[in-house]
Amino acid sequence: MAVPVVIAAGVLVGTLPAGAADPLPARTPAQVIELMGTRTAVSFTGTLEQATDFGLPDLPAAGPSSGPAAAGDGPAGSVASIAGLLAADHTARVYADGPAKLRVQVADGSFAERNMVRRGTDVWFYASKDNSAAHLVLQAPDRGSGDPSTATPADIAGRFLAAADPDTEISVGAEVEVAGRAAYNLLLEPRTADTLVGRIAIAVDGETGLPLSVQVTARGAATPAFRSGFTALALGAPDDSLFTFVPPAGSSVREIVPPAPGLSHDVGDSETPPSGPRPAVTGSGWTSVLAVPAPAAGGTGAGANALLADPLLSQAAVDVPGGKLLSTPLFTVLVMADGRLLAGLVPGERLQAAAAAAQ
Repeated sequence: MAVPVVIAAGVLVGTLPAGAADPLPARTPAQVIELMGTRTAVSFTGTLEQATDFGLPDLPAAGPSSGPAAAGDGPAGSVASIAGLLAADHTARVYADGPAKLRVQVADGSFAERNMVRRGTDVWFYASKDNSAAHLVLQAPDRGSGDPSTATPADIAGRFLAAADPDTEISVGAEVEVAGRAAYNLLLEPRTADTLVGRIAIAVDGETGLPLSVQVTARGAATPAFRSGFTALALGAPDDSLFTFVPPAGSSVREIVPPAPGLSHDVGDSETPPSGPRPAVTGSGWTSVLAVPAPAAGGTGAGANALLADPLLSQAAVDVPGGKLLSTPLFTVLVMADGRLLAGLVPGERLQAAAAAAQ
């Protein structure tokens, strides 16, 4: 599904001096974060590129309402959900008009694309490859779609900022330039050695407060393992018709029931969420762990199955007591033989310990 992209060195590196003649006014970390909060009125059209350097095949993308990206609220839930946002390389066209109108078009091969279209609380997902559509009504106006493949730098930055706790050092680095725009370089550095994350660099547009890029560097690494950022950006409201979606003739349409807080599921055409054990987050801050229980009798266990069904990913996973461990520079996933799945921005040993403690 993912389309690998090559990002030119320097476009998103986050260390280049800004090209503007006048430097941005000095701001403290708190002031830069406050500036980000003013971006609700930003309207733009842009090209977004996301790339990973994990040394693994493309990870399966989670569905609109399933998987880690929709599985938890608050700082701990945000950390545990980030793995879903880091899963795939892609190039996208992004259109936004204020806080509640968004369209993301993701290239899905030479002749196909995926679309996410949001107007207020109304969200549509469409894949031209199989002419399938899914519809979701958000529970609150500010709730994200939960689809990792349509995450923007603002989505990703928001999750990392939600994860920042007293064990996080926050500073402002040298001014940077992204997509031709001068930006503040907000740096988050976990102080604990129990996470795989070394540093997060968020480029914040000096004029609008819009996050322009996010880079994540693993602990001890010299270069980022993950980059997501704009390569082109034009301010101004796009055509309003871009935020209206009508399923094409002949397409299959599925209604999605949004999960309750702390619950992740994909119920298809059902109007009633399934009962049974819910995903849980243990720990706190950067060391929190998401634990997805084994599926009930007759269930599919889509998350674990999607990982192990791919022969390349299955080969990359290593056998550990009670299951298989898939490791990347930034996050690990543990698939237990009993059907449970654990994930986090932590070393595999922490996932194994969490799995043992939950037995």
